[in-house]
Order: sequence, then C-alpha cells, then structure tokens
Amino acid sequence: MASRPKIKRVLVVGGSGYIGSHMTVLLKHKGYEPVVFDRVISKTLQKVSNVSTIKGDLRRYQDIQGALQKIQPDVVMYFAGLIVAPESNIKPHDYLDHNVLGAVNLLKAMHETGVKKIIFSSTAAVYGNPPKVPITEEAPLKPINTYGHTKLMFEQMLERVALSDPEFSYVALRYFNAAGAHHSGLLGERHNPETHLIPNVLRTIKGSLKELIVYGDDYPTKDGTCIRDYVHVEDLTEAHWLAIQALRKGLSNQIINLGTGKGYSAREIITMAEKVTGGKVNLKVSSRRPGDPAVLVASYKKAQKLLGWQPQRSLTQIIESAWAWEKGLS
Repeated sequence: MASRPKIKRVLVVGGSGYIGSHMTVLLKHKGYEPVVFDRVISKTLQKVSNVSTIKGDLRRYQDIQGALQKIQPDVVMYFAGLIVAPESNIKPHDYLDHNVLGAVNLLKAMHETGVKKIIFSSTAAVYGNPPKVPITEEAPLKPINTYGHTKLMFEQMLERVALSDPEFSYVALRYFNAAGAHHSGLLGERHNPETHLIPNVLRTIKGSLKELIVYGDDYPTKDGTCIRDYVHVEDLTEAHWLAIQALRKGLSNQIINLGTGKGYSAREIITMAEKVTGGKVNLKVSSRRPGDPAVLVASYKKAQKLLGWQPQRSLTQIIESAWAWEKGLS
C-alpha cells in the first residue's frame, strides 16, 4: 500500500491578520513550516513565532506566482481579503477587487506552479437570512451583502477548478463569528477600524472607546438585536489543522460550517462582558446597517463527522481571552 504524502510546508495567505496569525502560530507548534504571504507583515507575529514571511499583494499576479514558485508549498491556506459585511454594500468594487481578483490570481498561480491543495476561509454570510437555524451546509445560498457574494464566488471557482483537475482538492470552511484571543495573550483581534462586537464592547469598558453602537434593536429576535454564533479563534485554527490531516488522508472538495450551534444576541454579549470584566458599557442604539442578517447560528455536525472537530471553548472563555488581550494593548 502506497504511503500518503506528507504535508509539511504551508503558504498562509493573509497569515499576518487576526485568524491567519493564530493559524501560523499553531502550525509552528505542530511542527509544520508555515510561510506567511501578506500585504502587511505583523511585527507581533514575527516576535511570537519567528516565521518566514513574503510581502506581497494577491491583486498583483506576479507576487503570488513568485511566492508559490519559491516556496512550493504542500498546501495553501487562504485568510486574505476584506471582511466588513455592511461596508461591502457601500464599496462593492473594493471587495470585488480584493476578494475576487485575488482569488483568480491565486488559483491561476497554483495551477501554473503545480500546487494542488487549498483550505479556504469562507463565511456564514453566504447564507444571507436563512429560513431556519441551526444552519446546515445544504441551506439556500442567498448572500445579502457583497462580502458574502465574493466568498460564494470563490467557493464556486474552487468547484470549477476541481472539476477540471482531478488532482486538485479543497476544503472550504464557512466561519460563523470568530472571536477571542490566543491563550498566551500575545495575539488577538485588532482591526482598523474595528467593526466586530466583542472587541468594541471591551474597548468601551476599557475606556478607549467612548460608546458602543448597536445597529438595530428591532430585529425579530428575543431582545430585538442580532443573534450570532461566536466561535473561539483557537477552535477555528484547530479545525484548519484537522482539515490538513483530512486532505492528506484523501478528503477532497468539501464545504464545512464552523460554529458552536449556540447563538447570542448583542445585548447578551454586552451583559456577559460586563459580568466577566466588572465594567459597564455605555450603549447607544442606532438604526440597522444594510447587509446584517437577523440570526446566524451554525450546525457543526458535518465538521464533527468529517474532521472530528467540535468547539471546545465557551463564550465566557472567548470574552476572558479577548479581555486579557485588550488589557495588554497600549
């Protein structure tokens, strides 16, 4: 019986960002050889992991083609692109430029350099307003923002490439709401501008943000605010590591949800954060943002079946880790 090929070298596209940096650290810990490809290289990441890096832009074909040719990775992990769903409806051209042109360049460069495996960061935004929850992978795909559309387009491109090349294989992981920080306290969530709820709640409690704006309290939910499924960033990276093992063993061309199966409203998050920190949130309610679904909660049964994955960390642990990271920031 032929031995299965080892996967050792990983090109982490967008590896300097929030989830990508956590993934890079985990890969190093597991004995892999990650190389980060990103437009901006984080000094924090280099300090934490001493990882090899290549500075480049996916929108420039020669950048990613050169990186793949140089590294010859066994697998690509994709964490790049723009991610703010409401903004994507205001600036659709930016999202098409970053998320779609970059995807085309990456897949073309992989083909030309003979790289045949990819793990793609997709999103629950491909579902739009789902008819029922928890959401399975078979739910209708009706994104209501440009961000979700661009992720769905990437998934469809992966499907077409796989049909044309039987050696090509992918796993697309549809995240629900990534949150939390690394257990070391050295890595966490810091976007500019920050649009995610948990970091903004904690920044308000800390005093670095004057007030927290909740967009809409008239949704058809228990308290009128949006409900989301928050999954710890380290649970997400462990799912990616399991996806590498699954690809090596022959899994191919699968789309898998990553969430906890539990949903919390914005007001419930605020209450939990106040309990964890002992602080108080100065809250302002504003009108709804276009492109925000009312409820997104995952079914992770497929991840459990195909990857042997299930979430390990609770909402309390998510907020505690994010608070430890926030307090360490200047």
